[in-house]
Amino acid sequence: MVRANAVRFGERDAVVDGETRLSFADVEQRMMSVSRSLIAAGVEPGDRVGVWAPNSAAWIAAGLGVLAAGAWLVPLNTRLKGEEAAFILDATDARLLFAPREFLGTDFVASLRAAAPSLRALEHTVELPLPGESTGPGWADFLALGDAVPLERSRAVLDAGDAADVSDVIFTSGTTGSPKGVMLRHGASLRGYEIFSESFDLQEHDRYVVPTPFFHCFGYKAGWMIGLMKGAVTFPIAVFEVDTVLELIQRERITHMPGPPTMFSALLDHPRRDEYDLSSLRQAIVGAATIPAVLVHRMRDELGIGSILSAYGLTENHALVSLTGRDDPPGVVATTVGRVLPDVDLRVVDQAGHDAPAGEPGELLVRGPFLMSGYYEDAEATSRTVVDGWLHTGDVGVLDAEGYLRITDRKKDMFIVGGFNVAPAEVEKALSAMAGIAQVAVVGIPDDYFGEVGAAFVIPTPGTQLEPADVLAYAREHLANFKVPRRVILVEELPVNATGKVLKNELREQAQALRQT
Repeated sequence: MVRANAVRFGERDAVVDGETRLSFADVEQRMMSVSRSLIAAGVEPGDRVGVWAPNSAAWIAAGLGVLAAGAWLVPLNTRLKGEEAAFILDATDARLLFAPREFLGTDFVASLRAAAPSLRALEHTVELPLPGESTGPGWADFLALGDAVPLERSRAVLDAGDAADVSDVIFTSGTTGSPKGVMLRHGASLRGYEIFSESFDLQEHDRYVVPTPFFHCFGYKAGWMIGLMKGAVTFPIAVFEVDTVLELIQRERITHMPGPPTMFSALLDHPRRDEYDLSSLRQAIVGAATIPAVLVHRMRDELGIGSILSAYGLTENHALVSLTGRDDPPGVVATTVGRVLPDVDLRVVDQAGHDAPAGEPGELLVRGPFLMSGYYEDAEATSRTVVDGWLHTGDVGVLDAEGYLRITDRKKDMFIVGGFNVAPAEVEKALSAMAGIAQVAVVGIPDDYFGEVGAAFVIPTPGTQLEPADVLAYAREHLANFKVPRRVILVEELPVNATGKVLKNELREQAQALRQT
């Protein structure tokens, strides 16, 4: 794809990162330069190579070079501590690591050396340029290695690749247990995100800002990869700062943007938003299973975004299951995750594994060409998750008569109050309609009398005077008694993973700690 579009789009801008501007031809050239240097360093097809760095043009060049060399790309979450990153690099026996010397006060390589000095990846670490920079001493030295490898040799390695080859090992967030490495493929990625980009309406000459992290499919495959695929200009954002993004939208006439609800809320609530010309922004995708309806309406009414999408996917299926359409009204975008994508089969099953009646909730099972190749060197976990060709997602949802899917909860997030099942998403949806609540997350916590009860973590709308008693009163008015949280905790932010998904295990720990004080 990169080579073909280097011919097709040539010297047009492909990636703009601060002062660094790469054309489509430049992207191909850098990809092949990295590939040649990796080959010179002894990297062979099937080897694993890590990239532990913030979003940048250099990240894209490094990642593509890994793929062109036939190796398997292992992106690492920049929020990880040294011990956590060492776990992933050790589990995959990564041969080499790309990382900046330091970013936002963190020395990635030093933290690895302290945690696991014997890692094989530490024998070959390559210093990536920082976001906005085009080169650096370590980067230049690494690229010079490739001079000893003929271009024809690196092209032969690339040409030997196949659509069924593994492209990436992307680790799950590890919200329960140890993270597992999900093996994804070249062909499935290109086919799936071609379908995705059609609904996202990303076209030649569009200008795509990507603040979502490259270490996840949302920022990688649904981010810079589809920008290169469709001939758009990609603007990586390493750190989401509202002023910076607003200024970028205005200056570069940004047309497309992905992000979790918190990012769009931050844009909307910025005190000087009206000073910026945001009229170019026409398309957005909000990455969350449930989106406050008021947010979707505000994005249309106040930001002027004509088309807003919501989607559902999980890394084990190349993060692709369902997607709303460009013409779906705000109510559909806010309450559903769209219709199932072409080529994807979906079942909704009850606790006994039988197909649930239409309109009834059940666990979502997924099958199709985007299913992972398995968990890296974990056949047991793979066999537990994929049974008879069906991926057991662990998510609970409802498919309506028109084919729209609504995610109601995670199976593990359901809790039982005095014998009654409570779906946190239902409580969250009810409470999010209350004036003064910007965001809410509900978890179940142990209770001596009921077994479990609900605890609601609430972020008040800026400038609002909100008390826990107000929230409880509203809940009693709008929910059955057993669904009413027994405790409301006001917070400034919620713990989230790379894609904006709330880490409910952390909230349970917080609620339990408060219960014991």
